[in-house]
Amino acid sequence: MVYVIRKEHFNAAHRLFNPAWSDEKNQEVFGPCANNNWHGHNFELIVTVKGIPDPDTGFVYDLKQLGDLIKKEIIDLVDHKNLNLDVPFMKDKLASCEILVMEFWNILAPKIASTSQTAILHKIHLIETNKNSVEYFGE
Repeated sequence: MVYVIRKEHFNAAHRLFNPAWSDEKNQEVFGPCANNNWHGHNFELIVTVKGIPDPDTGFVYDLKQLGDLIKKEIIDLVDHKNLNLDVPFMKDKLASCEILVMEFWNILAPKIASTSQTAILHKIHLIETNKNSVEYFGE
């Protein structure tokens, strides 16, 4: 099994808050991330695809094609956007990195599987800050 990795970047704002909770509880749980005026991050999105190299190309998955797919399906929708307000697939969802990375998986996994006979999405790693990141394996 060979793993190929594509890294992309985007900038986005969000607010962590649960609308069912009071402002006080949101502040207690989420701290400054519950700021009414939002806050932003320079995200790194790292997508790993696994498979057996194609005997004709030597590729597990064409990395240019993977980059184009990530840009069209993810980056174009989230870059310089407010995740809570501007991103259709985040509507009515908590804008945590954990939820965001799962939504990215739901978008990318079927697209990758449908464009390859042997490669599948293995992992998405979303880096929010130098200290905070999440990984998702579709489980």
